[in-house]
Amino acid sequence: MPDFATELGLPGHETESRDYSPAGLEALAEATREALLRLDDLEPSDDVDAVTLDAMRERLGLDLEIHDAGLDYSELNNIACPAQSIRAIFDLMPTATADQWGHIAGRMANIPGAIDGYVSSLRAGRERGLVAARRQVLIVVEQASRYAEDGGFFDTLGSTTAADGGELPETLQQQLHSGAEAARSAYSSLADFLREDLLPTAPEKDAVGREHYALMSRRFLGSAVDLEETYQWGVEELDRVIAEQEAVANEIREGASVEEAMRILDEDPARQLHGTDALQAWMQDLSDKAVEAMAGVHFDVPDVMRQLECRIAPTNEGGIYYTGPSDDFSRPGRMWWSVPEGEDSFTTWKETTTVYHEGIPGHHLQIATATYQRALLNPWRRNGIWVSGQGEGWALYAERLMQELGFLSDPGDRLGMLDAQRMRAARVVFDIGVHLELDVPERWGEGIWDPDKGYAFLRKNIAISEGQLNFEFTRYLGWPGQAPSYKIGQRLWEQVRDEVRAREGDDFDLRAFHTRALNLGSVGLDTLRRALVG
Repeated sequence: MPDFATELGLPGHETESRDYSPAGLEALAEATREALLRLDDLEPSDDVDAVTLDAMRERLGLDLEIHDAGLDYSELNNIACPAQSIRAIFDLMPTATADQWGHIAGRMANIPGAIDGYVSSLRAGRERGLVAARRQVLIVVEQASRYAEDGGFFDTLGSTTAADGGELPETLQQQLHSGAEAARSAYSSLADFLREDLLPTAPEKDAVGREHYALMSRRFLGSAVDLEETYQWGVEELDRVIAEQEAVANEIREGASVEEAMRILDEDPARQLHGTDALQAWMQDLSDKAVEAMAGVHFDVPDVMRQLECRIAPTNEGGIYYTGPSDDFSRPGRMWWSVPEGEDSFTTWKETTTVYHEGIPGHHLQIATATYQRALLNPWRRNGIWVSGQGEGWALYAERLMQELGFLSDPGDRLGMLDAQRMRAARVVFDIGVHLELDVPERWGEGIWDPDKGYAFLRKNIAISEGQLNFEFTRYLGWPGQAPSYKIGQRLWEQVRDEVRAREGDDFDLRAFHTRALNLGSVGLDTLRRALVG
């Protein structure tokens, strides 16, 4: 797929866009079926091959189940659907030369075809009775309208007149302008379709139900967990984290509640940042220090992986995320912060753990390690598979690990880590509870979960700005099964580590365990357990 080639930094498809049409989805499904059939004739020659076969059968088989259920025809949410990915690929395109700006112009010019294909699939999904909830349609209308507006993302991109090598040729500037116009028009058409055509058929109900949820949970975990047991564990884990927070709050000021401790930290001038330039500089400095402290001491970090760029994202949608390095590491791994409109003040105590989550020892160490292991892993294992429960579970595991390694000795930073852990535990409760319409735990209310009760619950348990909270709330409702994968994945990572430690006894080496585990790449949680425990 062209966008995947761009993610990897592979040449040859720079101006193309993925085919999001029903024909494109079916072609991908047919290729998946063929690949699965070919696996039946293969015998693994070593442990690496055995893990590959295990992972491919699980991932590809699940992809077909999702396609056969028609869920890939109705993907529409505020964070991870074609409406965002068609735009987001431009964030990874190089801009140093006139040729590279020509690629950007060409890809912008092809956006109308990508959008048309996506709209066709949404229509096909509707014919099968599959339409995203009204809330999701409305938020994507808002996003698409922003991309299409005067002075928006594509206008800014299309108004570029210079590269690192100097002024761009006038003909190229014209191509950029016309490409931006085509992209804006396409997104305007998408907003119109969603508002006028799809919205009247969109259900009011956000909950997707057990069958849909179970399939999505498997997608993000690579494991079929007992949803009721996991929900109850999430309730209990949330209580445990809150108890830890209360203890740390007492360290910050004797007798302080968690909320009072957070106010004390928020009001501490030494923990405040003003403006996105200050935020970016602080992220980069902390990331660089973490790389220096971790490399060769607690983790194996080859020199080529030691560069990690921290950037402010060119959008204002909320969220913090990581993009991996190109296949040859000429483009380094990057940590992005999408700052909501109007937000200009930040507190470091909350975000120290976020830098560890996205950088080292979190996603950067994990994803860049797989990319680096060219001699060990095939291209699919290195770059073609991502399982959220394994990947996000590792990043959340890494946050806790930093406490164990002594990097969160400051009570404020430790409270920030626990705040992130609390959020992830609350997401297990919210996500499973709302989508399966389970009983609300007595501590948090009564009756059956619905979005309104869920929003109030999140407000009590997630200490973020209103803009970020609204983004997260909408994300959980529109991307079922993804949010709990962080905490459930962490649970399994810790279980596997402890099982290996118990088996190996005095011979257990934590750094060696991490190296062995990360060298597997991103695989489903069941595959991870089989590979490390047996």
